[in-house]
Amino acid sequence: QVQLVESGGGLVQPGGSLRLSCAVSGRAVSTLAVAWFRQAPGKEREFAAGLKRGMGTTYFANSVKGRFTVSRDNGKNTVYLQMNSLKPEDSGVYYCAAASGSPIVSSLTVTSTFGWWGQGTQVTVSS
Repeated sequence: QVQLVESGGGLVQPGGSLRLSCAVSGRAVSTLAVAWFRQAPGKEREFAAGLKRGMGTTYFANSVKGRFTVSRDNGKNTVYLQMNSLKPEDSGVYYCAAASGSPIVSSLTVTSTFGWWGQGTQVTVSS
Protein backbone atom coordinates (compact mmCIF):
# COMPACT_ATOMS: atom_id res chain seq x y z
CA GLN A 1 0.00 0.00 0.00
CA VAL A 2 1.39 3.35 -1.05
CA GLN A 3 0.92 6.30 1.27
CA LEU A 4 1.63 9.92 0.45
CA VAL A 5 2.05 12.73 2.98
CA GLU A 6 2.35 16.33 1.85
CA SER A 7 3.89 19.13 3.86
CA GLY A 8 5.26 22.62 3.39
CA GLY A 9 2.16 24.65 2.66
CA GLY A 10 1.46 28.01 4.23
CA LEU A 11 0.82 31.70 3.69
CA VAL A 12 3.16 33.60 1.40
CA GLN A 13 3.10 37.03 -0.21
CA PRO A 14 2.79 37.42 -3.98
CA GLY A 15 6.18 36.95 -5.58
CA GLY A 16 7.33 34.67 -2.79
CA SER A 17 8.34 31.02 -2.79
CA LEU A 18 7.33 27.79 -1.11
CA ARG A 19 8.59 24.24 -1.32
CA LEU A 20 6.14 21.42 -0.88
CA SER A 21 7.20 17.90 0.02
CA CYS A 22 5.49 14.61 -0.70
CA ALA A 23 6.86 11.78 1.42
CA VAL A 24 6.15 8.39 -0.13
CA SER A 25 5.97 5.11 1.76
CA GLY A 26 5.20 1.58 0.69
CA ARG A 27 7.04 1.70 -2.60
CA ALA A 28 10.19 3.20 -4.10
CA VAL A 29 9.30 6.63 -5.48
CA SER A 30 11.35 5.97 -8.62
CA THR A 31 8.86 3.25 -9.61
CA LEU A 32 5.93 5.68 -9.51
CA ALA A 33 4.63 8.47 -11.68
CA VAL A 34 4.00 11.33 -9.26
CA ALA A 35 2.03 14.48 -9.91
CA TRP A 36 0.93 17.58 -8.08
CA PHE A 37 -2.65 18.75 -8.44
CA ARG A 38 -4.28 21.77 -6.86
CA GLN A 39 -7.80 22.79 -6.05
CA ALA A 40 -9.10 26.27 -5.33
CA PRO A 41 -12.42 26.80 -3.52
CA GLY A 42 -15.35 26.19 -5.84
CA LYS A 43 -13.13 24.91 -8.65
CA GLU A 44 -12.19 21.52 -9.97
CA ARG A 45 -8.93 19.90 -9.09
CA GLU A 46 -6.36 20.73 -11.75
CA PHE A 47 -2.98 19.41 -12.73
CA ALA A 48 0.06 21.56 -11.87
CA ALA A 49 3.25 19.53 -12.30
CA GLY A 50 4.43 15.96 -12.60
CA LEU A 51 7.36 13.62 -12.70
CA LYS A 52 7.44 10.40 -14.68
CA ARG A 53 8.71 7.15 -13.23
CA GLY A 54 12.22 5.93 -13.96
CA MET A 55 14.28 8.79 -15.38
CA GLY A 56 11.96 11.30 -13.73
CA THR A 57 11.16 13.48 -16.71
CA THR A 58 9.15 16.48 -15.55
CA TYR A 59 6.17 18.19 -17.13
CA PHE A 60 4.08 21.21 -16.18
CA ALA A 61 0.81 22.98 -16.73
CA ASN A 62 1.22 26.11 -18.84
CA SER A 63 0.05 28.22 -15.91
CA VAL A 64 3.06 27.27 -13.79
CA LYS A 65 5.74 26.64 -16.42
CA GLY A 66 8.89 28.61 -15.70
CA ARG A 67 7.88 29.22 -12.08
CA PHE A 68 7.49 25.72 -10.61
CA THR A 69 9.96 22.89 -10.61
CA VAL A 70 9.51 19.31 -9.43
CA SER A 71 12.26 17.02 -8.25
CA ARG A 72 12.75 13.67 -6.57
CA ASP A 73 15.08 12.44 -3.84
CA ASN A 74 15.23 8.67 -4.16
CA GLY A 75 17.17 8.31 -0.91
CA LYS A 76 14.46 10.08 1.04
CA ASN A 77 11.67 8.62 -1.11
CA THR A 78 10.28 12.13 -1.45
CA VAL A 79 9.08 14.36 -4.27
CA TYR A 80 9.34 18.13 -4.03
CA LEU A 81 7.45 20.95 -5.68
CA GLN A 82 9.39 24.21 -5.67
CA MET A 83 7.09 27.13 -6.33
CA ASN A 84 8.58 30.53 -7.17
CA SER A 85 7.07 33.86 -8.19
CA LEU A 86 3.81 32.85 -6.59
CA LYS A 87 0.59 34.57 -7.59
CA PRO A 88 -2.74 34.82 -5.75
CA GLU A 89 -4.24 32.49 -8.35
CA ASP A 90 -1.82 29.78 -7.21
CA SER A 91 -3.72 29.55 -3.93
CA GLY A 92 -5.49 26.32 -3.10
CA VAL A 93 -5.04 22.89 -1.61
CA TYR A 94 -2.14 21.07 -3.22
CA TYR A 95 -2.32 17.32 -3.52
CA CYS A 96 0.39 14.82 -4.29
CA ALA A 97 -0.75 11.82 -6.35
CA ALA A 98 0.96 8.65 -7.53
CA ALA A 99 0.39 5.98 -10.15
CA SER A 100 2.14 2.70 -10.83
CA GLY A 101 3.04 1.32 -14.23
CA SER A 102 3.66 3.54 -17.23
CA PRO A 103 0.58 5.64 -17.93
CA ILE A 104 0.39 7.04 -21.43
CA VAL A 105 1.65 10.58 -21.64
CA SER A 106 -1.75 12.07 -22.40
CA SER A 107 -3.16 10.65 -19.17
CA LEU A 108 -0.50 12.04 -16.84
CA THR A 109 -2.46 15.24 -16.20
CA VAL A 110 -5.76 13.52 -15.44
CA THR A 111 -6.86 12.82 -11.87
CA SER A 112 -8.35 9.41 -12.70
CA THR A 113 -4.90 8.11 -13.71
CA PHE A 114 -3.65 8.32 -10.14
CA GLY A 115 -4.76 5.77 -7.59
CA TRP A 116 -2.94 7.09 -4.54
CA TRP A 117 -3.44 10.54 -3.07
CA GLY A 118 -2.18 12.50 -0.12
CA GLN A 119 -4.37 14.50 2.23
CA GLY A 120 -3.38 17.86 0.73
CA THR A 121 -1.62 20.95 2.03
CA GLN A 122 -2.99 24.49 1.90
CA VAL A 123 -1.15 27.19 -0.02
CA THR A 124 -2.36 30.76 0.31
CA VAL A 125 -0.78 33.56 -1.69
CA SER A 126 -1.93 36.90 -0.35
CA SER A 127 -0.61 40.25 0.77
